[in-house]
Amino acid sequence: VTVQSHGGLRICEMLLAVEVDQFGDALCKVVLLKDITEIEHKDDMLRAALDQAKNANKAKSDFLSSMSHEIRTPMNAIIGMTRIAEGTTDVSRKDYAIEKIKNASVHLLGVINDILDMSKIEADKFDLSTTRFNFEKMLRKIADVVNFRMDERRQRFYVGIDGDIPQMLIGDEQRLAQVITNLLSNAAKFTPEEGSIRLDARLISEENRICQIQVSVEDTGIGVTEEQKSRLFQSYEQASADTSRKFGGTGLGLAISKRIVEMMGGSIWVDSEPGKGSTFTFTAYLKNDSTEKEKLLEEGVNWRNLRIFAVDNDPEILKFFTSLFDMWDITCTVAANAEEAMEVMRGDDSYDIYFLDWKLPGMTGLELAKHIKRKAAQKSVVIIFSSTEWHEIEDEAKEAGISIFLPKPLFPSMIVDTVNECLGVESLMEGRQDEGLDADFTGYTILLAEDVDINREIVMTLLEPMNLAIDCAENGQQAFEMFLRNPLRYGMIFMDIQMPEMDGYEATTKIRALSHLWAKNIPIIAMTANVFREDVERCESVGMNGHVGKPLDFDEVVKQLRRYLH
Repeated sequence: VTVQSHGGLRICEMLLAVEVDQFGDALCKVVLLKDITEIEHKDDMLRAALDQAKNANKAKSDFLSSMSHEIRTPMNAIIGMTRIAEGTTDVSRKDYAIEKIKNASVHLLGVINDILDMSKIEADKFDLSTTRFNFEKMLRKIADVVNFRMDERRQRFYVGIDGDIPQMLIGDEQRLAQVITNLLSNAAKFTPEEGSIRLDARLISEENRICQIQVSVEDTGIGVTEEQKSRLFQSYEQASADTSRKFGGTGLGLAISKRIVEMMGGSIWVDSEPGKGSTFTFTAYLKNDSTEKEKLLEEGVNWRNLRIFAVDNDPEILKFFTSLFDMWDITCTVAANAEEAMEVMRGDDSYDIYFLDWKLPGMTGLELAKHIKRKAAQKSVVIIFSSTEWHEIEDEAKEAGISIFLPKPLFPSMIVDTVNECLGVESLMEGRQDEGLDADFTGYTILLAEDVDINREIVMTLLEPMNLAIDCAENGQQAFEMFLRNPLRYGMIFMDIQMPEMDGYEATTKIRALSHLWAKNIPIIAMTANVFREDVERCESVGMNGHVGKPLDFDEVVKQLRRYLH
């Protein structure tokens, strides 16, 4: 711009001012638009967070509603059946009511455990423990728990265990069993009557004695959609809104299972199609603690001369028998029904052991067993296996000369134990007998510190057959005084934690502080419903030797008695 005069300079300044103002307006508009965009973005984020919070609150509200139903339903059964038992003199009706009370109590305990586990997860206090355990024995215990419901619904249950999985592993047996039990319980719940459920466990890899184990549970149930899959492992969620109403459940089991599996270094997932069933699979890392490959069959016996005959109309069961005995080069003949078995036996009936399913089509297993007893060699042994409870068929079986019974599902160790037993060879597998059946603590006295009357009565009644003397204290102060008067009278102490006047922690501390040598060494076992890690650590810090959770696990109580009194 050429300025000719002072007036021209003034015009130039005015023009520049206009341009600057326009630039400033434009700049303000840019800044304003940017601010508006950021505000809108933050609004979107706030709306999304608000929606997420609303959804979470709705999920928890739905969860509380279903929890009310889940808790009240078994409580109603317990209260109602108690009144029925009280109002009748008919023994069979009382037994029926007691059985219903027991089932409802177990269900209620499962609901409570799920809630407590989730609270521990959300409080970041969910920890794993490490124990040495027999993998197949653990699966057998699980099968005993879930098989009753499957039998009620006439569902077929199969178990396949990879022979490469080490016999003894180190890990959290209780939590691993919790995951598998949850998957099997869900499979039974969502599979229609006469459907099938299969549990498979296999070794994926092993490096430096750390094993990656994969477990899958396959069912022929209702299945889930892709959209439902995304919510299955979330807390307080189930596949659909009416799932809890129709099938029951807390909606916490899979979320808890996911947490457990991830803490074991693994992952969990589902493959499913609506109406075509589901396969839930998870992996976990466990340490191999087997010193050598397990020898199931006793050495020094010519096992190849043994001849086995298995009869079942289920191809899966026949495949199980043939693969199992092929592994040991033992001859095993199979038949799909009684008629086919009799046809085979017309040409050759020199088998040593017969395994027969109780529920064969046409001629039953019982009728076939009678035929075998008449025709077969004197040394032959007939074994019945079934998903039916033994007490329901025991009388008929014994009339036919059958005294050996195996429950389904069948496990390799179960078959081998039975073969060893039939041939007079001592079983090599541990743990066939119930922990408490042969326990005898004659001559021992324990001190039981428990303030609740019914809890004392339960412990004393359960331990009564074991010839164990029990002195009771109703609070920690009384327990301390009873021990102080006669320390050597007691072989061990079961100490409740929450008691009036003096709790279990203080009572233990006072006992340990006594100058008497036995006060320093007497085994003291905590009894508590508080099983958070810090609770266990506090028990140890005051000098307790261990703990058992409430409600009391009878086998765990006997285990502690065996450990310290024998």
